[in-house]
Amino acid sequence: MEMIETRLHSIEDALYWVPSWAISLVLFAIAICLARVLHTIAFRIVKQVVKDWDLFWRSLVSRTEGPTRMAAVTLAMVLVAPLAPLTTGQTALVQEILSICLIATLAWFAHTALHIWVTVYLRRFKLDADDNLMARKHVTQTRIMRRVANMLIYTIAFAACLMTFEGVRQYGVSLLASAGVAGIVLGLALQPVLKNLFAGIQLAITQPIRIDDALLVEGEWGNVEEITSTYVVIRIWDWRRLVLPLSYFIEQPFQNWTRESAALIGTVMIYLDYSVPVDVLRREVEAIAKASTLWDGRVVAVQVTHFRENVMEVRILVSATSSGRTFDLRCEVREKVIAFLQKNHPGAMPRLRAHIAPAADMPQMMPVPNWKERDGPRTPREPALARDGVA
Repeated sequence: MEMIETRLHSIEDALYWVPSWAISLVLFAIAICLARVLHTIAFRIVKQVVKDWDLFWRSLVSRTEGPTRMAAVTLAMVLVAPLAPLTTGQTALVQEILSICLIATLAWFAHTALHIWVTVYLRRFKLDADDNLMARKHVTQTRIMRRVANMLIYTIAFAACLMTFEGVRQYGVSLLASAGVAGIVLGLALQPVLKNLFAGIQLAITQPIRIDDALLVEGEWGNVEEITSTYVVIRIWDWRRLVLPLSYFIEQPFQNWTRESAALIGTVMIYLDYSVPVDVLRREVEAIAKASTLWDGRVVAVQVTHFRENVMEVRILVSATSSGRTFDLRCEVREKVIAFLQKNHPGAMPRLRAHIAPAADMPQMMPVPNWKERDGPRTPREPALARDGVA
C-alpha cells in the first residue's frame, strides 16, 4: 500500500506541472474515441436487428449514423466535462457549446427522420402514370407540409440555441413587455414572408395546383415543376422556367388543365368550302382517331359550328389521357384531315366566288346628253348664258 500511495503521489507531482487545458484536451479526446468505438459497435448491432423490419426503420437507422454519432460524442463530453480541470468560466463555456451541439443534433435527427418518412411515403405514388391525379395530390401536399415542418424545426432549434445564452433570455423577457408594438412592427416588416407562408399552407390544404399540373398562366402553358415555401416554378413547354410567388395562385386567376383529371378534349377548328361532304369528313375523322395510339377512345366528333360569307366553320373534337397527348393528337388530326381533303376533295378548300351576269341581264345605261347637239356650236361672241335667256 505504501508503494502504491508513493506512486500516486509521484503521478500527482508529475501532473502538477502539466497545464490544465492539456489535461482537459486529453480527457475530451479519450471520451471522443470511446464514444466513437461504442457507437460503431452499437450501430452495427442495431442494423442487424432492424434488417428485417419495415423500409422506414431500415432507412432511418442507415441514414442517421451521423446524428447518432454526434449525439454519442456530445453525451460523452458532457459526462467528462465535470472531471476536467477547468475554471468556472471555461466550464460554463463548454456547457453552452455542448448544449448547442445537443440541440443541433436533435434538429438534424428530426430533419433526417422527416425526409426519410416523406421519401418512403411518396414511393407508392407514380407521377409518370397516365392518370396521376392522386399522385400529384399527395406529392404536392406532402412536399409543402415537409417544407413547413422543416422551417419549424429550424426555427425551434435556433430559438433553443439562443435561449442557452443568459443575455438573450433577458432580452427576450424585456421584449415581451413591448410585445404589442414589436408584433405590429414585425408583422409589417415580414408581411411578404408571412403572406407566402400562409399561402403555402393554404395551397397544401386546398390544392388549387399540384406538382406536374398543366397550367395556363400569364399566357404561358407549362407544368408545375417545383413548389417551395415562397415561390412556384413552372416548366414551360419550350423548357423555359416561369417563377411566380405562392400568393399569385391565391389572388390571381389561372387555368388548371389537370385539376380533376389529366384527360382533356382537344379542339381542331377548320374552315372549308360549302361543297365539302360533312358525313364523309366525319367518317374519316373517326377512322383517324381509331387508328391513332394517342386517342383514349372516349370522345370524337365533327360538327359544323358556324357559317361565314365564304366558308363554314367545322369543329373536330378528340380526347386523350393527358394534355401533352391531346396536343399531339390535335396536330395529327390536322395533318391527316388536310391530306385527306387535298387528295379526295380538293374543291373543299376555302375559295372566293364571283358571279358575272350576262349582257342581256345588265341594265341599260342612260345616254349622257351632249350640249353640242342640243344647243349647236357656240361662238366666242355669244356667251352661253345670253343664249339661254339669262341677261
